[in-house]
Amino acid sequence: FIGRRVVWYLTSLAIILVAVAITVLRGGFAFGIEFRGGSEFQVSNPASTDTSIAERTITSEVGAAAAPKISIVGGKSVRVQTDQLTAEETDALRVSLADAYSVPVDKVTSSFIGASWGSDITSQALRALAIFLVLVSIVMALYFRTWKMSVAAMVAVVHDLIITAAVYGAFGLEVTPAAVIGLLTILGYSLYDTVVVFDKIRENTSVAYDESKRSFAESVNLAVNQTLVRSINTSVVAALPVSSILFIGSILLGAGTLRDIALSLFVGILCGAYSTMFIAAPLYAQLREGESESVKQGRKERTEIVRNASGAVR
Repeated sequence: FIGRRVVWYLTSLAIILVAVAITVLRGGFAFGIEFRGGSEFQVSNPASTDTSIAERTITSEVGAAAAPKISIVGGKSVRVQTDQLTAEETDALRVSLADAYSVPVDKVTSSFIGASWGSDITSQALRALAIFLVLVSIVMALYFRTWKMSVAAMVAVVHDLIITAAVYGAFGLEVTPAAVIGLLTILGYSLYDTVVVFDKIRENTSVAYDESKRSFAESVNLAVNQTLVRSINTSVVAALPVSSILFIGSILLGAGTLRDIALSLFVGILCGAYSTMFIAAPLYAQLREGESESVKQGRKERTEIVRNASGAVR
């Protein structure tokens, strides 16, 4: 793991660059109606949930320029999202959808969502993310008694966020508030996995408890190997229920919120398992390699004091 860190760094960089390039070529992220604003209609309990009916109705009523997004909700309702329509267009489309699906007009609800709502959510999420990263960095630095573990952990977390966001952009997946919530939830999982490995690294690199002549990088590599099975098992156990939610939410129930949260979580869990072993641990070993000899000597002297004190107690 440690000896090939350049390979892991370049692999992550290549994934990010390719995903970003594809995202740019696709015209950027596909933001949901909550972020770009627009009109939403829902046809409740129609005899048929054929989405092509809504598509033809929208095209004939307001034109294809409305960029409609049509989905089935709960298996019994049809949801239609379009760009912002005027009040007259909204009323006309509502009546047309009711006629097309052979339901009373009161079974077709319409609502307007302003783009400012999505921008408020985005700004609050970014603010919460910044505060979270700062506080966690401080706590980890105090717990592990070194800022270098905090830096390595934060780089791994940012790595997970970037790759997950890049996957959304590269595959043209819609970015919704639920997806943002799932993206932020990744932080906790990624940090948990990283802290477990770092705790083992601290144990292996504490010379007072290590009589071997391993180098620091070798001790870090040993810690990663010792926690490898646990990390894989944790990732699999976490990914299984999330994948079940993803399947149930997107295929059986047609629940967009469940699907959006589960999708970002699923991608983030895979990224978190990778970054812990291939980014955080190698980066921490690299940061420690840059320490001056005086710092290393000071640590050795403190270790000898601990050893002598321990021997005196015996």
